[in-house]
Amino acid sequence: MKYGVYLPNFGVFGDARVMASLAKEAEDAGWDGFFIWDHVARPIVKPLVDPFVALTAIAMTTETILFGAMVTPLARRRPQVLARQTVSLDVLSGGRLVMGVGLGSGRDEEWANFEEETDLKTRAQMTDEALDILAGLWTGEPFSYEGAHYKVGESQFLPAPVQQPRIPIWIAGYYPYKAPMRRASRWDGMFILYGDADDPMVALRDSVDFVQEQRTADSPFDVVYLDTSPAGASEEAIADLARQSGEAGATWWLANIAPWRYGIAWEDTWNFDRMRATILAGPPK
Repeated sequence: MKYGVYLPNFGVFGDARVMASLAKEAEDAGWDGFFIWDHVARPIVKPLVDPFVALTAIAMTTETILFGAMVTPLARRRPQVLARQTVSLDVLSGGRLVMGVGLGSGRDEEWANFEEETDLKTRAQMTDEALDILAGLWTGEPFSYEGAHYKVGESQFLPAPVQQPRIPIWIAGYYPYKAPMRRASRWDGMFILYGDADDPMVALRDSVDFVQEQRTADSPFDVVYLDTSPAGASEEAIADLARQSGEAGATWWLANIAPWRYGIAWEDTWNFDRMRATILAGPPK
């Protein structure tokens, strides 16, 4: 089991220097990963940092911890630009980037307001095509592509990533929907959220079993579990849940200090002191 920090890129965390400082403290405290959200706008206006600027600062400040955006909606990013950004980060960090991918929320602030695609089925098609393009451009070999939404004339991008055969791709989704799990089975990991499941451990096992049935490769596959322990849970209870998630098939456990766990509205102030204290305490091993 590996342990990671998971926090938004807005509010008190909407500053690349703050992100980099916290990532360094997480590395020193023994965490294995530092993952941030990928948003360009929120329903309530708050300071917000571009995730790839923040990830660059994190790469420059740390030496061993894995990091990445968790998750990037590919349908609102140009795949060729994202290919350049991600390889640059992977090379800069010596091969420590993880690529989290999802369809994105339906909030107008990030989609309709900018005339981005709002139909989820279309976004799913765009996501699959963009994933193929990323993987193709990451090879460093001549590559071309023709799909329903994207076309790439013969192109060759260098350098290739440090990580081979590619930068790890983790696919996000919500339980019990099977489409993101099927998509994840074709890549390197899954980040499924179980907050609405009656029994998250049962849901986790169900997801792991389903994905394993779908997979055709025998390469390593990561299963990421976001802490679902209730507000006010003791350190012992949180550590026990982390242990249970590992037994259920998770390979990563992410800390969760979201405000709604403490009776605070979703868009209210995220607590910097609480997050920093969680980081400094180290992972719940």
